[in-house]
Amino acid sequence: MATLTKTLKLPFLRLNQAKMEQFERLQQLNTEVANQILALPKAERRALTSKAFAHLDIGSAWINQTIRNANARTPIKHFRRLPLETNNQNWTLHRVGETFSLGFGLVRGVKKRVPLEVHMASHQAWLEAVLDGRAKAGSLKLVRSKKGIWSACLSVSMEVPDATETGRWIGIDRGQNIPVVAATPDGPVVFWKAARIRHVRRVYAQRRARLQKRGKHQAVRKLESRERRIVTHINHCISRELVELAQRLEAGIRLEDLSGIRQSSKQSKAAKRDAGHNRDYWPFYQLETFIRYKAMQAGVAVDAVRPHYTSKTCHHCGALNERRKHAYVCTRCGHQAHADANAAQNVRDWYGLCCPVVLEAPLGGPHDPAPKRVREITAKAVM
Repeated sequence: MATLTKTLKLPFLRLNQAKMEQFERLQQLNTEVANQILALPKAERRALTSKAFAHLDIGSAWINQTIRNANARTPIKHFRRLPLETNNQNWTLHRVGETFSLGFGLVRGVKKRVPLEVHMASHQAWLEAVLDGRAKAGSLKLVRSKKGIWSACLSVSMEVPDATETGRWIGIDRGQNIPVVAATPDGPVVFWKAARIRHVRRVYAQRRARLQKRGKHQAVRKLESRERRIVTHINHCISRELVELAQRLEAGIRLEDLSGIRQSSKQSKAAKRDAGHNRDYWPFYQLETFIRYKAMQAGVAVDAVRPHYTSKTCHHCGALNERRKHAYVCTRCGHQAHADANAAQNVRDWYGLCCPVVLEAPLGGPHDPAPKRVREITAKAVM
């Protein structure tokens, strides 16, 4: 059994003005406490307990979590805003009819229930699993959006069955021009286009440049946040559609391991200046993260293969060729295809597709100046 952890962000239902002001006041107080802790030497900081802040009206469980956050290994010099957070022992979930409510004691000696807004069926299923004991409750964090809406972020863990491998795979090729190309096990290739992502990157880069010249730094941060939310939403949509496709075809998802690709692959200065093609803005890891946790929840197997030569190898005969933008033409067998579609098919059938290159010894012995001969790469040894 695999353990799937998910964070549910649920707005509070009809939160009155007095409660919102109380949340805001206690969050500011919590941020001040965290900054006071950061100002202390590390030895004193690690010896702190909630007794040192007994004069505050914030519950001790929340103060203890603030101390842990301030002692985290992540180097932070100053907190601008630190949300109130507590562990799973200091909040309870309740249900009356169709309404879910959260019980927690934010102020010392006072514990109240606050109703939640639950619109998504998936969130309701997770909350029901917590009440039934099928899911384990984690931490609770109170956050406020830029529009002033207060929400509860609940961390919930649930054991899900291990994905069953059916021997059928969907090969995924990720890129910047086309974010996802999926080669299905039955043959057809599905494309997800990235025109909207490139458009958003370029438009927002131009807007930020204009605002930076005028010194509007706060507006620049707002644009960056909005751009990030748009791209995240697109990745959520792509990953959900991809997992649903795998469920319909009863197949697993096979990805390329793109770890360190930003450092290992070069890009021209022209591409780096273009926000639509700059590899630094390529959210390939976020997309992979979304695919993996959605696939785990749906019982879809996920595999990773080495990305070397997947874009240069001919899927029909295994010869190595150079791709020219979106066109792939094999000089050995004459196979023609879309370059990303050919790469996705290679990812799908990569096991057994190529054999390693073996260097032979020189003909005249180890000191012979003649160049070494390289055996031809044999492709499709095992299919």
